[in-house]
Amino acid sequence: RHEKECYVESDVIAEYLNFFFQQPELAVKNKKANKEAVECTNGFFPAVAKYLKFVGPSSEEGMARKNDLMEALNRIETHLSKGTDSGRTGPYLVGNGETFTLSDCSLAPKLYHLSVGIKAFKTGTDEFIDIKNEFNGVGAYIDAVFSRESFKETLYPEETVIWGWTKARE
Repeated sequence: RHEKECYVESDVIAEYLNFFFQQPELAVKNKKANKEAVECTNGFFPAVAKYLKFVGPSSEEGMARKNDLMEALNRIETHLSKGTDSGRTGPYLVGNGETFTLSDCSLAPKLYHLSVGIKAFKTGTDEFIDIKNEFNGVGAYIDAVFSRESFKETLYPEETVIWGWTKARE
């Protein structure tokens, strides 16, 4: 919430922050680097939503949703795991990974929802995904972003995330 406005979509929030609070600058001037980051996260949240909303015993449908999410995570993993030979030296999404950007502001809450949702709804099922062990680059990214003071200060309780997804699963 800012003044009288209230937004819930992370992409809209990121753009809003960049418009009203221009320091530090979150927009990326390097269009190619930004495009690569956007492409690697394209389709990620729809895959998260389908995966977390699936209710029922393990089935072909549940495993298909898990596989779709694994493919989306793998695209992010591939992007984040580019070595220093490609110029990547930092943990973040865009360019060399040294600068926290709008793309990170957008992806971080989605990963938070996924992490909380897996723990709440998928533990002990065939659809469980151990992100940090199966996707080392994504796990390192989560550690880097979730440890930022700006992320911790804007984090809402896990119970709120669980409540929202519980409603979406009904």
